Amino acid sequence: MIRRLITLALAASLSIAAGPPAGRINWNTTVAVTPAGSHVVGNPAAKAKLTEWVSYTCPHCSRFEIEGDAPIRLAYVMPGKLQVEVRHLVRDPVDMTVAMLTNCGPVSRFFLNHTAFMRSQSTWIQTMATAGDAQRQRWSSGEMTARMRAIANDFHFYDIMETRGYGRVAVDRCLADQAMLRRLTAMTEDAANAGVASTPSFAIDGVVLAGTHNWQALDLQLRARLNP
Repeated sequence: MIRRLITLALAASLSIAAGPPAGRINWNTTVAVTPAGSHVVGNPAAKAKLTEWVSYTCPHCSRFEIEGDAPIRLAYVMPGKLQVEVRHLVRDPVDMTVAMLTNCGPVSRFFLNHTAFMRSQSTWIQTMATAGDAQRQRWSSGEMTARMRAIANDFHFYDIMETRGYGRVAVDRCLADQAMLRRLTAMTEDAANAGVASTPSFAIDGVVLAGTHNWQALDLQLRARLNP
């Protein structure tokens, strides 16, 4: 089931990246990483920049990915109107584990890793409700790398990463990346300092959008900014 969900999600994402008419740039293929470690996609000279703060254990973030990602990419990113930045606001050890895995590998792979976990969240997150006390103890105590490896095992994240072309050795290496762990922790602290307290949250051109936490509300803001 997990493999089928991920395959469908990635097929949808790849269809978005299939490209615009000949002679035009598909800005969905322009991906970069910021000095803080967040990822951006789109035209660097776009009319507006959208910042998204996300958590992988937030059901509303998964819903936003399902409802809003394709419209944003097709209507705004692909033609070069909008650049999108994804920042992490880590809420718990499971969230941190997924964030470490989405950041695993080359910069160009981040957004498809992100999509794979967000769109299959409703399946893997059920482990939170069914886990026993011993499992929860492994997630919440001890050295952080060991905790994340236990989480990756219990939530079948190794299987998800295998569908993305990552073997167990590569996954374990990414989970042991202390520099990445520090960057994600700092990014979460920066979000709090910016007044971001819930996910998903958004900013346009650096201005946090109060009361905007779903695709319907964000769509109105983007239309006003980009289609005056």
